[in-house]
Amino acid sequence: MDIGGKKAQVSVEYMFLIGFATLITIPLIIIYQSFIQDSREEIASVQIIEISKKVIDAAESVYYLGEPSQTTLRVNIPHNIVAVDLEKGSLETGYYEVIFNISTKSGIVEIVQNSAVNITGSLPINKGTYTITVKAKSDHVNVSYR
Repeated sequence: MDIGGKKAQVSVEYMFLIGFATLITIPLIIIYQSFIQDSREEIASVQIIEISKKVIDAAESVYYLGEPSQTTLRVNIPHNIVAVDLEKGSLETGYYEVIFNISTKSGIVEIVQNSAVNITGSLPINKGTYTITVKAKSDHVNVSYR
């Protein structure tokens, strides 16, 4: 056998090996990226639910203590919030609602938590750490941040 033929055969086998490794690696990378994105969305959703519960618990607490009660919360807002609304729920429920709209790969999703007290003011939508002040008024609770 000549030496040039063996070198060519080794080169072709090496190319097949690299091609096979690439074919296996690309789908694994795609699956990994999808898993990471799903995990981030799930973590953000859980964080938003916890933030909503903290705000509502604090609002109900200061409301029942009466004016001029207030408390502060320190929260970390995730990156995918589109909008936040504090509004009165439906007439059937009689509750007030804290509504977070978040962006996911499947579209905009609403996360709604109910409160027994009227909550007014605003909550942040930009990613970051904020101090939220929850202050009792005579007929409602005002929420602000900085």
